[in-house]
Parts: sequence; structure tokens; C-alpha cells
Amino acid sequence: MSDFYDCSDPEARAAGLDAAAAAIGRGELVLLPTDTVYGVAADAFSPAAVRRLLDAKNRGRAMPVPVLVGEASTLAGLVLQTPAVATRLAQEFWPGGLTLVVEHAPSLAWDLGDAQGTVAVRLPDDGLTRDLLRRTGPLAVSSANRSGRPAATTAEQAVQQLGLHAAVVLDGGPRTSSGASTIVDCTGPAPRVLRVGAVPVERLREVVPELSD
Repeated sequence: MSDFYDCSDPEARAAGLDAAAAAIGRGELVLLPTDTVYGVAADAFSPAAVRRLLDAKNRGRAMPVPVLVGEASTLAGLVLQTPAVATRLAQEFWPGGLTLVVEHAPSLAWDLGDAQGTVAVRLPDDGLTRDLLRRTGPLAVSSANRSGRPAATTAEQAVQQLGLHAAVVLDGGPRTSSGASTIVDCTGPAPRVLRVGAVPVERLREVVPELSD
């Protein structure tokens, strides 16, 4: 049974963050809100925890797990060199609903799936989750639903689908949209849209006119 924390209460919020950080440190899963939908989180640097996340979602390694960071500056520590286009997009749209795919530093000890040397990174616009990320460092986070089922927009929906697999649930209130983030691949000669979501392509092109879709 997951420990459930209503984070609208300041004391429960503080206790929930403590419990979530401890659970992540033990390699366990946490259900939490993001600015798009509810997510299931694991220590990005623990291959066993990431496998636990994939198993909970009934999802294979062919769809690597994205990584959430608490500060934009963390991106530089995950790559050998930050592409200029990724920097421009991050400056404009982070925190927010934009995920950037970049080549990660080979020295990083993680296994997020069959990512072929890349990682999808996002800085969420959610204060609760960013507070947790500042404690834990980067987290592997995927939508809190079983593969093929609708994304959870409330903590209760997340619990219904994945509650048996998570140690801690942070309830940050309902999410106003079930839309996922927009994903842009920054690893090639020109940035390319992999998924249209929270950030419209037209807005992206205002910043990077060379964007392809």
C-alpha cells in the first residue's frame, strides 16, 4: 500500500517530500504531479529502479524513459556538449511542456531503455516535483498509467493504475490537461519534432525556424 500525502497541506507536503526522497533513494517508485499529467518516478541512475518502472507500466525497453530535472543548468551535466538549438529552446520554454532529446555523456551510469546514446530531458513547471528533484537529482519519469491506457490527471487515477507498484504518492491536485509534452530531437543537423504536445509547433518555429516535423 502506498503512503499518500495531500500536498495542499504544508505539513503533509513536507512529510511527503521527505518520504518520496527516501523512497527514491531506496530504489522505489513514486507517483507525483507534473505540469502535464501525473507521472511515475524512479532514480534515473538506478537501472533496477528504471526496470521496476517499466515493469509497472507493462512497457518494454523500446520506448526509453524520459528524465526530469529540477534546474535548467542540470542539462549541461548530462551531455558532453549542449546543442545550441537545445539551449535556445530551453531558455524559451523551460520550465514547461517541452522535452529535448540530446546525446548524453557516455560516462553516465544509467540505463533508461534502448535510447542509443540519447536522453529525453524536461524541466517541469510544477513546484512540488521540482522541490523533489532538487533533493534527488534527475529522475526517470513516465506518465502514471499502464501502457495503452489513458494518462492520469489526478493522484487517485494514478493510484488506480500504478498504486500497487509505488511506495509514495504525492497529491498535488488535478492536472488541467491530459496533454503530454512536445518532444524535439536536438541530436541531428536540424531539430526535429518527434511528438506534438503542450507546446505548439508554431511557437517552436518562432525560436528555431529551422525546425522540421
